[in-house]
Amino acid sequence: MGWESLVRNGELTDVFPWLGGRRIHGKERSWRVVGDLPHEFGWYRFELAAGRSAKLLEPCDPDPLYAEGRTTVRGYVIGDRFIPEKARVDPDPTKLVEQTVPIYLVEQGLDRFQHILAAADEENRWIYVQQLYSLQADEKAKWAFVERKESLDNIKDVTPALDLAFRFAFLQRQILEERRAEREKQRLEREKLENARKSAATGLGRRTLASTDFEAAAKAALAVGGAEFLDCRQGHYPHEMVVQYRFENRRLECVVERATFQVIDSGICLTDHQTGEKGDNLFTLESLPAVVRQAIKEHKLVVYRHADGVDWRNEPDDNWEDD
Repeated sequence: MGWESLVRNGELTDVFPWLGGRRIHGKERSWRVVGDLPHEFGWYRFELAAGRSAKLLEPCDPDPLYAEGRTTVRGYVIGDRFIPEKARVDPDPTKLVEQTVPIYLVEQGLDRFQHILAAADEENRWIYVQQLYSLQADEKAKWAFVERKESLDNIKDVTPALDLAFRFAFLQRQILEERRAEREKQRLEREKLENARKSAATGLGRRTLASTDFEAAAKAALAVGGAEFLDCRQGHYPHEMVVQYRFENRRLECVVERATFQVIDSGICLTDHQTGEKGDNLFTLESLPAVVRQAIKEHKLVVYRHADGVDWRNEPDDNWEDD
């Protein structure tokens, strides 16, 4: 891309992926961002000035030439994790995450087990580039997942990367379904107890803010942890609400109990891989942002749910890694 094509209204501009911090990188040069920073990870146009400083202008489409001259790898995306084409499979469920790497700026609405191309930036972070043509084994893996097959053993030409992607997706679904089953069992037991108390008492029912205006209550709950409410919708069960929020420059999503704000599905990995204990229900909508902050601080954040299918990750400083 020539410098002439970057001039807009007399200003020198260019498009960069922003992944947090105040540095953006081109193939040959880097710039320091001055002034306002974006609210979310994404592709942005910046005005470039002398002294290698840059100023945020606006969100924009990805650079179609970003992969040129960079190291690229094919593979699969599961949530916010990338499985390179040459991955090796360790079937131990507690080691599945260790066999993946973070990936950024993934396109919305990707099909399950979609073959993709990723490129490494100047800090060796993988950036999503584009979809690739699906292989025959990819299509068969999608149907195997839908039909709830436990493995791809009966499918020909399955690569180690596809096998690992299937195992990872299968485990995520299994964990979520176990959480829902446990929560439903607890809900039924609690409901039975509450009904018994009501039948033995004549007191008036209590109305809470969550029962009359859930959005306002969720906004206040998230504000306690320093997070910004974005949206909410009905969950899988009548007592569940899906809450989308912004925290540490990313959009995140969780599932909470409507009446108590107790977390059902945090949207991040809170499972102790040594004991198998799931920690989601130990937290509420008020305390969840603190858990996310701690995971980021310790470089252990693994996101399972994304608001609107978007992958946004935070970088507290220029040297932050997530592994």
